Amino acid sequence: MAAKWIEALTGSLEQKKQYKQDMARIEALPASYRTAAKAVHRYLMYAGGVVDGDTLTTMFTDFADLWERAALDGTPVREIVGDDPVAFAENFAQAYSGKQWIDKERARLNKAIDEAEQEEPR
Repeated sequence: MAAKWIEALTGSLEQKKQYKQDMARIEALPASYRTAAKAVHRYLMYAGGVVDGDTLTTMFTDFADLWERAALDGTPVREIVGDDPVAFAENFAQAYSGKQWIDKERARLNKAIDEAEQEEPR
C-alpha cells in the first residue's frame, strides 16, 4: 500500500531502479566513452523534452546499450556522435517521441488561436 502511495508522488520505483542500472552501465565504460556518454546524457536530460517515464526508461536503456556496444567494438567516439554532437543527441531523443513537456503548450497555443479566430468579426 505504501509503495503505491510513494509511486503516486515520485513515479515508478521500477523505472528508477532501471535508470540507476543504466547509469551504472555508463559509469562502467572506458574513460573516453564514459565522458562522452555522460555529456550526451546531460544534454538529453536538459533538452530531450521527454517526460513519459516508460519512454525515458526505454531511451536510457537503449542509450546504455549503444555506448556499451560501441566500447566493445572499439568504435571511436566521434564516429558515434558525428561532427555535430548536438544534432546526434537531438536525433536520438527524437526517436523516442513519446509525450513531451512542450505538447501541453502546443495544444494550449492551438486552442488559443482557434478561440481568437472564433472571436474575429465576420
